[in-house]
Amino acid sequence: MTHLGTSFLYRAGTARFRLAVLSTVGGMALSLGSQAGAQTTQDAPASTLPQGGPIRSSNTDTSTVNEAGGRPVDATTGEPLSSVEAAQAGDGEVVVTGSRIVRDGYNAPTPVSVVSTADIQASAPANLADFVNTLPSIAGSSTPANSSGALSNGNAGINALNLRSLGTNRTLVLLDGQRSVASSVNGIVDINTFPQELVERVEVVTGGASAAYGSDAVGGVVNFILNKTYTGFKASAESGITTYGDTPTYKLTATAGKALLDDRLRVIASGEYFKQVGQHTIDRDWNKGRTFLITNPAYVAGNGAPQYIVASDVGLSQMTPGGLIRQVGSSASAYSGALEGSYFGTIDPATGTASLGTLDFGAVSAPWMVGGDSAYTLSSHLGTNTLSPDEERITGFGRVSFDVTENLQLFGQFSYNRYEGTSYYQQSRTPSVTIQADNAYLPLGLRTELAAGGYTSLIMGTTNAGIPAAGSNNTREVFRYVAGANGSFLLGDGRWKWDAYYQKGVMKAHELLVNTWNTERLALATDAVLAPAGNAAGIAAGTIVCRSTLSDPSNGCVPINRIGVGGITQEALDYIFTGGQPYRDQTIKQDVGAVSFNGTVFNLPAGPLAVAFGGEWRREQVDGFVESQYQAGWQYGNYQVNQGSYDVTEGFLELAIPVFAGLDLSAAGRYTHYSTSGDVQTWKVGATYQPVEDIKFRGTISRDIRAPNLNELFASGTRRTNTVQIPLANGSFRADTFLENTTGNLELQPEKADSWSVGAIFSPRFLPGFAFSADYFDISIKEAIGTISADNTAVLCYSQNVQSFCDNIIVDPSTGLTQQINLKPINFASQQARGLDIETSYRIGLNEISSGLPGTLALRGLVTHYIENTTDNGINLPVDAAGSNTGSGPPSWVYNVSAIYKVEGVTFSLTGRGISDGVYNNNYVECASGCPVSTADNRTIAENHIDGALFVDTSLTFDFPAWAGKGSLQFAIRNLFDKDPVIVGNGPGSDNTTAYPQTNRTFYDTLGRVFRVVARVEL
Repeated sequence: MTHLGTSFLYRAGTARFRLAVLSTVGGMALSLGSQAGAQTTQDAPASTLPQGGPIRSSNTDTSTVNEAGGRPVDATTGEPLSSVEAAQAGDGEVVVTGSRIVRDGYNAPTPVSVVSTADIQASAPANLADFVNTLPSIAGSSTPANSSGALSNGNAGINALNLRSLGTNRTLVLLDGQRSVASSVNGIVDINTFPQELVERVEVVTGGASAAYGSDAVGGVVNFILNKTYTGFKASAESGITTYGDTPTYKLTATAGKALLDDRLRVIASGEYFKQVGQHTIDRDWNKGRTFLITNPAYVAGNGAPQYIVASDVGLSQMTPGGLIRQVGSSASAYSGALEGSYFGTIDPATGTASLGTLDFGAVSAPWMVGGDSAYTLSSHLGTNTLSPDEERITGFGRVSFDVTENLQLFGQFSYNRYEGTSYYQQSRTPSVTIQADNAYLPLGLRTELAAGGYTSLIMGTTNAGIPAAGSNNTREVFRYVAGANGSFLLGDGRWKWDAYYQKGVMKAHELLVNTWNTERLALATDAVLAPAGNAAGIAAGTIVCRSTLSDPSNGCVPINRIGVGGITQEALDYIFTGGQPYRDQTIKQDVGAVSFNGTVFNLPAGPLAVAFGGEWRREQVDGFVESQYQAGWQYGNYQVNQGSYDVTEGFLELAIPVFAGLDLSAAGRYTHYSTSGDVQTWKVGATYQPVEDIKFRGTISRDIRAPNLNELFASGTRRTNTVQIPLANGSFRADTFLENTTGNLELQPEKADSWSVGAIFSPRFLPGFAFSADYFDISIKEAIGTISADNTAVLCYSQNVQSFCDNIIVDPSTGLTQQINLKPINFASQQARGLDIETSYRIGLNEISSGLPGTLALRGLVTHYIENTTDNGINLPVDAAGSNTGSGPPSWVYNVSAIYKVEGVTFSLTGRGISDGVYNNNYVECASGCPVSTADNRTIAENHIDGALFVDTSLTFDFPAWAGKGSLQFAIRNLFDKDPVIVGNGPGSDNTTAYPQTNRTFYDTLGRVFRVVARVEL
């Protein structure tokens, strides 16, 4: 060894050097985060986390991971385990997620990030999804908090993960390496249906894995691995609440495991109860500024002003709480008086009619305005979306396994989950309501004026003050049954292992809407008149009745006063809500049968050639029931019965080939036959190269697929009320409320994705406990399944005169307004995603720095840089969403930096999680004046910038003896400094914009500071 090498190793062993490394690792992680925050976001997407693969954990609160050299290390101390300790930790063999081959140590070429029970417990999340969604590789997931608007598709309340921001349906979620039945026809799995107290670790594979698992693993795989050998008893009780006194949560859990008959028979049972009391308006000060992205009131095509601005003090120029008169007479040019622009105010109890005022419009850019009476226009609609839903969840799990012999185990497993959640979408807006001139609720003077002018009607826009917000109450029950066997046998010179199982999954959903009106009844109730003398119905003259009742006295119609604020009665609400609300009962079934074998075929000079092969059969099916009265004629829902099924038959083969010492190759292939779309092949080739023990290089290339799901294939018609921007001849837009009808398409083919990744892991022997990895990935999706949006359909028809899209638009011939737009999914788009995943960690006993320092410290930094996430629908200019902090992003940089310090029964954790600065849209052109021509593909905007944010979480846990076991009491705070979310100007379209939070709740905290207390006991 050279003098330089000797000197270096000596310095590495000194306390000063360890302290420097400790500071460097922490600083590196924080630097990555701060660099991310400073990044201006003209890059694009990526995602994921790398780390050494897992060794099977023992029955403790710790876990083990592997360093780059393939030696397992203890997750707490970071010290390498001996071969005996490694075997005790995981029997010396493990199946790493992303591969079917049992490996001794970790040699997989695909990046795998491991989250242990200790990591999860340190943050004390209300549910498992809350923690997993903080990982940088997961961006844009669906949660109960951000899915409250998913009324007609039944997705409200589901926790579905989104790897690399490629979509929840391109992320494969597994439970112990097995599929689980979806919680909706969109094919997404609710991870809160899993037995959370038995989750031993979570493995996140951030590379394509279709060759190993089949469809959906385009973005990667998230595998929740249970502790199937747990013995003992443990229970917990926890509660949480925000600093504002809302969104209280309560959770109770209990788990028991027993080994009998000399450990041959194992029985495990676990149960959980969770409840959250929601906050059903966005009652936060940061949401009161009325900041939105709108068309600039000063913009005229060619005048050099930016078309879009992000402004505060914004309101609606076409609606008020009690109604704004937008048009008098049957056409826009029929009237030239002062009534247009008047609004109906508070109803006078003495007269029963509303006051009439003149709206101060401020600066108008329809449908928006800035200043003037903007606050009043939004007074009944702003923030009416649910901040946090009501939730109740019950989970039960049981497992029995029996070792018949040393080489044969039988097992059976059952789980049950029941979820009920209530959330509210918005207080519904109606931009155009026709009011007849003789309406009984119009002020007498106005009725007289209309009659004198010969006007038979007026059109008003209203936010419907007095009609409660529409929402949903969804109940789901998920049943999962698994029976199987596994074992081993001798073949040649090696021992082969096999596994076979059958799984039956059933999801039963009752999708019930809340406060959804019947459109026909609302129209009848709105058309209220004074009963004339001597009417055929025998109603006393001057009585306010529905016009329809005069000719049909038994129709039960109850008049509703939408003219003004304060006149809507409970009786009228009961009538338009009919006493019953739209619902759909839907059942999804999944049957899976699988068998696999793995072992070694023969020895090569560098080691044994390992092989895994097997076959799988799967059936997915959906059926349901909808009463005929709820299939059409409603504001939302209009549910149809989805019916259909498809079968999948698959065979796979995987090889692990040691070429020479330090170089391993792997190859996998899968042949799949779909009953709906025929045959498809997927494959993957990977390599790891370890020139020295301290560093390992890895890379993969693969072909992956996503097959169309039940909804995309068999949807009989998902109908919802929406708003579309209709292009007008003068360059402006008209907001039309219409019925959006989306159906399935049996002609769909699987999406295809070509992916590759390359990376390196650095785990120096001179610094035990330290690891650093970086992986670059590139995913190209072709023939992506998608639907041309209603707005794009309108542009293609009215602006570009494409007849095939005009055929999908149904217009009301009497008004010229859009009545319905028909949509269906097709294979037409492409998507390109590139990015970089970085992970660094360091674990050390502080006595190695100084003999007087107690405890151990673990640092970890996870960073994903999304370089590109470009979608090309072949119609508009391709859009790169990477660096966009709106929608599902992803932001350019996402990071999570944590420190856990343990000493003598006390554990302290501190976590920083955040995103970088971003933009509204990478295609926008930022300019203040002298702007170029603003086009549909390149809008001009005054400021195309959104700030990033850093949120800090912390927890403190005290361990103590409890009876014959141990207990702990944990105090946790999420968003320690009560940091407000960054204000994001949503808009300019969509009628729910002003009801939703004025931020992006997918990436920014909206609840504020949250306190949690957790008590645990284990015997």
